[in-house]
Amino acid sequence: MEEAERVELTVGAVAPGGHCVARVDGQVVFVRHALPGERVVAEVTELHRGFARADAVEIVEASADRVAPPCPYARPGGCGGCDLQHVAPAAQLDWKTAVVREQLSRLGGLTDAEIDALRVGVAPLPGGPLGWRSRVRYAVDATGRAGLLKHRSHEVVPIDRCLIAHPAIQALPVLGRNWPAADAVATVASTGGDVVVTVLADGQPTPVDLPDGPAVADPGGPTPAGPVTVREVAAGRDWTLPAGGFWQVHPAAADTLVDAVLDLLDPRPGESVWDLYGGAGLFAAALAARVGPDARVTVVESAAEGVAAARRNLADLSRAEVVAARVETALARRRITGPVDLVVLDPPRTGAGAAVVRDMIAATPRAIAYVACDPAAFARDVRTFGRAGWRLAALRGLDLFPMTQHVELVGLFLPPSR
Repeated sequence: MEEAERVELTVGAVAPGGHCVARVDGQVVFVRHALPGERVVAEVTELHRGFARADAVEIVEASADRVAPPCPYARPGGCGGCDLQHVAPAAQLDWKTAVVREQLSRLGGLTDAEIDALRVGVAPLPGGPLGWRSRVRYAVDATGRAGLLKHRSHEVVPIDRCLIAHPAIQALPVLGRNWPAADAVATVASTGGDVVVTVLADGQPTPVDLPDGPAVADPGGPTPAGPVTVREVAAGRDWTLPAGGFWQVHPAAADTLVDAVLDLLDPRPGESVWDLYGGAGLFAAALAARVGPDARVTVVESAAEGVAAARRNLADLSRAEVVAARVETALARRRITGPVDLVVLDPPRTGAGAAVVRDMIAATPRAIAYVACDPAAFARDVRTFGRAGWRLAALRGLDLFPMTQHVELVGLFLPPSR
């Protein structure tokens, strides 16, 4: 095969990354814009040692789960933000479930019977598959046009609307305008009702006000007055965060994750809590409400913005402590010490890793809730837990990112004695 060559092939099972696996003359081909069982004409986009990447550019025999993508930019050569717009919403959940099962088996070392016992599935969130993304960062090309990036590319695709963006973001006069001094334009529509536009130029963020009329604030001129923080509402509390700070992008995600963590951990009055990779302290606050005012709650966060947000937002909790450190450092150097009853682990996409798992279980918690945004990293940590005698006792799959290949997991780990 050669790049840009077109080959007709039969598509196989789904795989991580938003594509399906096919084979041509014994070579593995990862095909986007396809569905299992389809016969397609695929155009080769990349060649690597041992495998190739391709886009399905013609559908010869379509799957019953295929639908017309609602967005005209969700196509081969178009925007790379949505992987699954050609898949019916219910089938997207099945797709993600299949990926989770495959990773738990291949990387996590679980048997089919163990995976079946977990009743692995992926549940939708309220609101449907469009209009959910409350934070959108538009790239800006060399001519000043805003858009989104092609798949595995820095090339900007100018667009007139992003259908998965929150309606308040879609209504902003950002697209179709010229941004000559900008590298990117970041937008936020918070659950507290704040809408913020920030221009990023030479690594520096500048908030701007965009009027309803045809004029637009000049990102190279004076800085208009505008909020630099936003209010989010979750876990029965208000949260004040920097506009560019981390928060879940689906409006229902924060409460959905909190509900899952509380349900799995079943916190009891007086129990001590660690919230690792705690960000602004969302899980810490929710658990503090359950364990009571006399229980110790510790947040560990390394990002300066997150530490400041946690200290500000948890100031009313007298027993809450925010430790500014990397989690692995806090554990290894005993910045936090056990015993501890409950742990919430919400690591970055790379996962927790063996050292963090080892040091965490050495503190002898009675239960650990693991919030994961990458099934592969989660599965690798499942294997590490298993080697230490801990078991994955429950698992929730949540569709926090409809129309994309991403899925969120919340797992409950229990020690050998339980």
